[in-house]
Amino acid sequence: MSEPWVLHVDLDQFIAAVEVLRRPELAGKPVIVGGRGDPTERAVVSTASYEARAYGVGSGMPLRVAARKVPDAVILPVDQEAYFEASEKVMAVLRSQPGTTVQVLGWDEAFVGVRTADPEAVARQLQQAVLAETRLHCSIGIGDTLLRAKVATTFGKPAGVFRLTAANWLDVMGSRPTIELWGVGKAVSRRLAALGIRTVAELAAANPGDLVPEFGPKMGPWYAQLGRGDGARVVDDTPWVARGHSRETTFQRDLTDGAHIEDAVRELAARVMEDVAAEGRPVIGLTLKVRYAPFTTKTYARKIAGTSDPAEVLSRTLELLARIEPGQPIRLLGLRAEMTMPEDSRKGHTPTRSGW
Repeated sequence: MSEPWVLHVDLDQFIAAVEVLRRPELAGKPVIVGGRGDPTERAVVSTASYEARAYGVGSGMPLRVAARKVPDAVILPVDQEAYFEASEKVMAVLRSQPGTTVQVLGWDEAFVGVRTADPEAVARQLQQAVLAETRLHCSIGIGDTLLRAKVATTFGKPAGVFRLTAANWLDVMGSRPTIELWGVGKAVSRRLAALGIRTVAELAAANPGDLVPEFGPKMGPWYAQLGRGDGARVVDDTPWVARGHSRETTFQRDLTDGAHIEDAVRELAARVMEDVAAEGRPVIGLTLKVRYAPFTTKTYARKIAGTSDPAEVLSRTLELLARIEPGQPIRLLGLRAEMTMPEDSRKGHTPTRSGW
């Protein structure tokens, strides 16, 4: 008898794989993609091929550090248009399969809802269809919840299939650290450890009420739910609507002059408002991100009365600018504008790995 299943499709080393398709001679070589492809500039790794990862290269690592780890690596600039085009082809393949509901998570991953008596067979069919149409490999996690499917994918990489359900969740995940859960980062795992909760099994056994003093009435029970692998079971194909838009700039030389810093913030505000204008929704919150040299990051945020006026947003942004630490060299500035959400947009909390 067919049952509802969630499949999490995750393209293997997606950006690097797209680059290898464009340049077949790179197959089997350590490939690193980041910034403008120049390790002498300030930039971070967007992705690395498995060959480069074997040397300890990972996403978010400074490009110059990655270059030192793998001196013979091929370092390429980010080409967002190429990745977007490849992603669209993959998502079209997923949507074309009979009986699927597709919820896109990003360029390289999506949830697929299906009803079947044999989810492994469906997963293999999806892998074959994606490979045939795009020449890209993917790993697929199978679960009875979105969370379990997402976590299962990590055990299927590369190009494999793995199933996680309520029946084997604790057998597979129980002894693992909480940071391996989707939605638990370094900061949260440290806070859980301070409460004596270090493993998934310990989090699953925790009384949700005991987490409320540390994490609040909403997030405390939610983290306990993560430990059990519970959560949403239905894939939602309602188009995702951005809560906000952000832009950031890494400077090749630290900014120290107040006038130059203000000019940079003004430019960021103008670029963010161009993105916001396309949405047609008012701005209700602003967050200024400042990375001081050598590598300390702070954010300054405030709520504002809803407005679509660029001059008003700039004025409120400059008020945030006044809160930065005087005399500190700045290597990166970023600005995020949060907007009102449409009534018919997808609601609910979805864990992300985004620093914003």
